Amino acid sequence: MKRLTVEQILMLHETLIAQTGGSPAVVRPELLESAVQAPYQSFGGVLLHPDTVAQAAYLGYGIICNHPFADGNKRTGAHAMLVTLALNGIDPDYSQQALAEMILSVADGSADAEALLHWLRQLPRHGNGADAL
Repeated sequence: MKRLTVEQILMLHETLIAQTGGSPAVVRPELLESAVQAPYQSFGGVLLHPDTVAQAAYLGYGIICNHPFADGNKRTGAHAMLVTLALNGIDPDYSQQALAEMILSVADGSADAEALLHWLRQLPRHGNGADAL
């Protein structure tokens, strides 16, 4: 399982802000660290989120909801989630509109982490519509 580090997410954030605008400031670094570590928590030696899709969903959710950045929390959370999937060979097939709607639902509180995970799991894989995540 390939994981993004805090440093890599900071680079991703800086790139997104440079491309799309906003402040690059990190206002709550401890909440970014928490969002990056939370998907890999375990209890009694058992991961709470045992597969890549769940870990990616909880990473995205944590960044979006923890608001560690002055701007770009939704963009960075969504991209960190998708990059984590891609790094691990998972390429979901989704529309930009569907992604935006889900990310906005997470941000406004109408979708929780489990809803984001369910959404990711129901997506077919790009290039092979029969395979579910």
